[in-house]
Amino acid sequence: MALHPQAGRPHGHHRDGSEPQAEATTQDMGRHPSPGRVGPAVCPIRGLRSQAARRPRRGVGTSSSRVPRSGALMPATRSRTRFIHCRGQPPRTHVSSKRPKRSRIRRCHPRVPGWTHEKRMGSSVEERLRPELSRLDQDADLLEEEEAARLPVTSLEGLFLEGDKQPNSGQGPFFYIGGTNGASIISNYCESKGWQRTQDSRCEDYKLKWCEIKCRDNYCSFREGQQLLFQLPNNKLLTTKIGLLSALREHARTLSKARLLPSTQAKVLKMEEFFPETYRLDIRDERQAFFTLFDETQIWICKPTASNQGKGIFLIRSQEEVAALQAKTQSIEDDPIYRKMPFRAPQARVVQRYVQNPLLLDGKKFDVRSYLLIACAMPYMVFFGHGYARLTLSLYDPHSSDLSGHLTNQFMQKKSPLYMLLKESTVWSMEHLNRYINDKFRKTKGLPRDWVFTTFTKRMQQIMAHCFLAVKSKLECKLGYFDLIGCDFLIDENFKVWLLEMNSNPALHTNCEVLKEVIPGVVMETLDLALETCQKSLHSQKMLPLLSQRRFVLLYNGETTDLWPRLGGSRPLARLPPPPPPRPTCEVASSVLSSVRAAADRPGARKPVPSRDAPICAFRKSQLPDSSGGSGAESEPSLCSGSPEGSRDAVGEPSLGPPEEEREEEQRSASHRGS
Repeated sequence: MALHPQAGRPHGHHRDGSEPQAEATTQDMGRHPSPGRVGPAVCPIRGLRSQAARRPRRGVGTSSSRVPRSGALMPATRSRTRFIHCRGQPPRTHVSSKRPKRSRIRRCHPRVPGWTHEKRMGSSVEERLRPELSRLDQDADLLEEEEAARLPVTSLEGLFLEGDKQPNSGQGPFFYIGGTNGASIISNYCESKGWQRTQDSRCEDYKLKWCEIKCRDNYCSFREGQQLLFQLPNNKLLTTKIGLLSALREHARTLSKARLLPSTQAKVLKMEEFFPETYRLDIRDERQAFFTLFDETQIWICKPTASNQGKGIFLIRSQEEVAALQAKTQSIEDDPIYRKMPFRAPQARVVQRYVQNPLLLDGKKFDVRSYLLIACAMPYMVFFGHGYARLTLSLYDPHSSDLSGHLTNQFMQKKSPLYMLLKESTVWSMEHLNRYINDKFRKTKGLPRDWVFTTFTKRMQQIMAHCFLAVKSKLECKLGYFDLIGCDFLIDENFKVWLLEMNSNPALHTNCEVLKEVIPGVVMETLDLALETCQKSLHSQKMLPLLSQRRFVLLYNGETTDLWPRLGGSRPLARLPPPPPPRPTCEVASSVLSSVRAAADRPGARKPVPSRDAPICAFRKSQLPDSSGGSGAESEPSLCSGSPEGSRDAVGEPSLGPPEEEREEEQRSASHRGS
């Protein structure tokens, strides 16, 4: 019997003198191993994975979980070969879509005290394992290549959702709809793409959020480039009465200064040509100006700045109504409670000159609802979309006190007891309107054929583009913001087009047959364009052509004209066209002096006295009166600087870009957009 070379005692005794425990042995262990163990007669694949999953990591000093004590008697015929991984962690046991590469395996003969008789595995077993392991490595490589070949995305939304799939099988991206306006159309669209609706308004892991009412938290948690969020944060610059009025006034001042430059000869829209005369009641000077000019021969309409559906609107016809309005506004202004807590003050209002000679359809007043779509904000991609005509139920009477005869929206018409019976007559398609005008007015008014789809449509597009340019530099933009704005136009009996207002969250209900044909197409194309433009901007692709563009018409393409920030800075900034060469100094000086002399020759004009040391081309700073009754103090751009770059929108209207000073400011603030 062999003794341990380092032990002085026989194997039958422990150091403490106790009797050894009995060991269970099997006969012919090398030829009949237990199931699951790796041995000469067992397939190495199944046993190796289960054995390796239970075995500790590399670097442990033992190769078996049961190590005999020093000096224990061991069978001389026992032989076992252990396998360990040469690299990496133990094989994963959880279910995965990818099968990891098989680690190389080598044979290890541990040297454990007490194992004096040890036999090596035969060469035939080793050679039999090598082909199996080599085949496993090849199979793993082929499996990874096949999975990589299945990854290319075949749809726009697939690229948009790439890398953000939910871990649970059968659970797609989330979308949230706040409110009921158009909810069924939006929900059907998203569900057709495999998205799932969530009712949790605080859910931040969404792909689309469409809310009727804006919430600050939505914009704070917004993930730029990964999510779509309906409504720009400060769209009130367009969709409130005061916001739109202020933007148009400021833009008019900018354009009036630009007209002083000889290089600016293109015709642009004037505010008074398409927007009715309007005054703000929350500013004392404007309020007093309105009270002074009021005449009972005219009708004015008073509107809250941020309401829709005709709420809070009333007409002003008599001097008594003006006196009552004046007393009410003055009492609110003098109230000390509202002075201390201005947030409790009532909503600001505007008064607007009422268009008393509207064009009538069968004796009824109507207006036209069209759509301004800002599908992408980085860069700006702005579209025009046709809507429908809205008619009143009752015949038009300018002296009537019933507002349902003056306001055409569905909310006001539903108050009539005849609405359910005659509701289909309150909404006309644009094709119906075009046929009617062709039949009734084409010859008598000398209109071109299809005036609705030619002259009228072009005019609406020009006005929308003008309004957008007025606020473009002030809108908060991030990749993923998009907005759909309802624009209301009125046609008078002389076929002059007036912009009445712009509305956020336009009505998307389909309670009439015409609306069932128009509204779903508008909503689905809005979402299609928002998805495609966001996707192309994110992946630095050219915007045009747009595969999802069907009925909407491109008004403004900021891809080539704007300085807009790119995510990651990987895309080059758009280059502006080079400015025209500056005029010679003498020519500029002569033109300035001639304008100064002309101004001085007017009766009662003060003669300017320029400084002797100041350059002659930079001494003028003036305060230009506002075209709508207000005034604003802004310095003119230097006459020696290059003329502001003009941009031509997609509908053919020549429109001016911002002056040089504003462009430099935009370049300086470009890095702050989208942050």
